[in-house]
Amino acid sequence: MPKSLSTDILIIGAGLAGLSAAVELQKAGKQVLVVDKGRGLGGRLAGRRIGDATFDHGAQFMTARDERFKAVVAEWIRLGVAAEWYSSYPGGEDCHPRYRGVPTMTAIAKHLAQDIDVMRTVRAVRLAQQGNHWHVELDTGDSVQAKALLITAPIPQTLDLLHSGAVPITEEMQTRLARITYESCIAVMAVLDQPSALAKPGAMAFSDGPIAWISDNQQKGVSAVPAVTIHGSGSFSAAHFDQDRHAVGQQLIDAAQPLLGANVVEFQVQGWRYSKPDVVDSARCIVLSDNTTLPPLALAGDAFAGPRFEGAVLSGWAAAAALEPLI
Repeated sequence: MPKSLSTDILIIGAGLAGLSAAVELQKAGKQVLVVDKGRGLGGRLAGRRIGDATFDHGAQFMTARDERFKAVVAEWIRLGVAAEWYSSYPGGEDCHPRYRGVPTMTAIAKHLAQDIDVMRTVRAVRLAQQGNHWHVELDTGDSVQAKALLITAPIPQTLDLLHSGAVPITEEMQTRLARITYESCIAVMAVLDQPSALAKPGAMAFSDGPIAWISDNQQKGVSAVPAVTIHGSGSFSAAHFDQDRHAVGQQLIDAAQPLLGANVVEFQVQGWRYSKPDVVDSARCIVLSDNTTLPPLALAGDAFAGPRFEGAVLSGWAAAAALEPLI
């Protein structure tokens, strides 16, 4: 039998923004429920295993510039769920330290979610205003009644969901959200027959060509055996996104071969249609319900004020701070 659930705030998306907001709202004494269509936590903080090989194949690292976020990263390091990876790589200038999750990037999402009620492999398919509450239908047949709603999905998916409930959006706001665009990314996870030839720290970024990034998961401390992650560039990924994944993955492996110094014995391919925003909104979050008769409704994610790990966390914090007084 379908269930009708209720909560103070429903958060759609268990990525960094959604989980960061959930932690803050729960600290403030609010009842929080998070739903996510994926099997794992963290959105693009994605990991995978192929045999004995382990991969970070989504977000590769985080930097910390905001003082509050620096303090949180320091706490994650103290707790053993994060560590510094590098501050520069061959051909690159010294820069902000890059931090990684331990053992993988998903460890940080799991840490954030440890006390949060999260429903996985569940998609919100329709929403509607019912008086001073939100009624959200799930693809399981269940539904959720919530006093407030936070959506952290990529903006095209968010707009589809808002349209499903005929949620009124001003023309100005529609235009503002439509300006946000995303790069696609095709990610290859390749197991090697011997350690790669990539110089320490096992990371290379590229400004042109079909490859945007290569990382050595073994050097990074993620994998027990030689294994690399290859990210296609935005232009390459967009041009080949709907083509045969195995063939496209092989193209990226062929392009990377001179750098690897090893043979690929097995590989898998993942496609991220909304990998990272290349045009972002200037606000940390948007409260769509402001100056309307809608129940509290906010949007957050890395499309707001910064397409980085840190930006997603800051956006989640901002949305929590905006919603908490309204609930």
